[in-house]
Amino acid sequence: MRHFPNTHGMRRAISAVLIALLAACGGGSDSDGSSSSMPAGGVKLQVVAFGDSLSDVGTYAPIASAVNGGRFTTNPGQVWTQDVAQYYGDTLTAAFTIDLGHELKPQSGLGYAQGGSTVATPADQNQFLTDVIGDVEMPVNQQIASYLSSHGSFNASQLVLVWAGANDVLRAGSPPAANATVQTAATTLAQLVAKIVQSGGAHVVVVNVPNIGLSPDGIQSSDGGANFTQLSQLFNATLTSALQTSGLQGKVIVIDAYTWTTQTIGNYQANGFAVSNTGQACDPSKTPRDTSLLCSPATYVASNADQTYMFADDLHPTTRMHALFAQYVEQQIAASGLGH
Repeated sequence: MRHFPNTHGMRRAISAVLIALLAACGGGSDSDGSSSSMPAGGVKLQVVAFGDSLSDVGTYAPIASAVNGGRFTTNPGQVWTQDVAQYYGDTLTAAFTIDLGHELKPQSGLGYAQGGSTVATPADQNQFLTDVIGDVEMPVNQQIASYLSSHGSFNASQLVLVWAGANDVLRAGSPPAANATVQTAATTLAQLVAKIVQSGGAHVVVVNVPNIGLSPDGIQSSDGGANFTQLSQLFNATLTSALQTSGLQGKVIVIDAYTWTTQTIGNYQANGFAVSNTGQACDPSKTPRDTSLLCSPATYVASNADQTYMFADDLHPTTRMHALFAQYVEQQIAASGLGH
């Protein structure tokens, strides 16, 4: 009688080899079924975000979703904070969302940024989509206070993203009368960053104000955006000086959004766009209130406008513009020595 090998033993041996190979390749799963492999960023980080509409991951989605909106971009696309979070193995969701009664309700997420927020000015000092969302947006100082009230401190396993000041520039008026307002906002933001660092923030990303004068809103204004550009520069210079004076320059990762937006717009075709800052992806005649918060594929000027246009509405970036900015931020974080 022909002798057959012990197939049970062979299967065990093969299984052992496969397990060893998977382990060597970083495969396998955690007990909850999620992949145990390292994220693309080379380090796993929990992301916390503070700021305004440029970073808002869905504060007003419960209302905006009625027209398939939700974020200030070409929905359903993501904003840069979500892209960065995914790069480091995290999923960023809203810390607060609005209900149908126009009240903010706390959620479990760490995305504190809210559309309409300034550095420190209370919401009721400016009318921002009040018929849609009400006067509810928290300024950044309140966002940070809310986080600390709930969580106590920051930690070294977190990446803290801070991008604010654009609304302060937009609402300050014209220079020279507006200069003091803008400088105060920038100085206050530096103080808030200091509070984050003092409260345990080990990896803090501070983004300066983009060149707002080059937004569609800017170039369509009577001075072609000159005032917005001047005030953006003033905010950034004041912020840089305040960070240096506070000894924070070497403790945080500063992202120069002003230079990045200026260069990216100036080389829009090389960056894969068909339309620069002269148009918007969300059709004003179809998009409710002409705001990207309420923009969806049904209101795009073309089916691929989220990838071919730089701006969703007159101020906010498209999905592709956000993705490119996220990549730039990730590169700067890697250059600081964190991840890759």
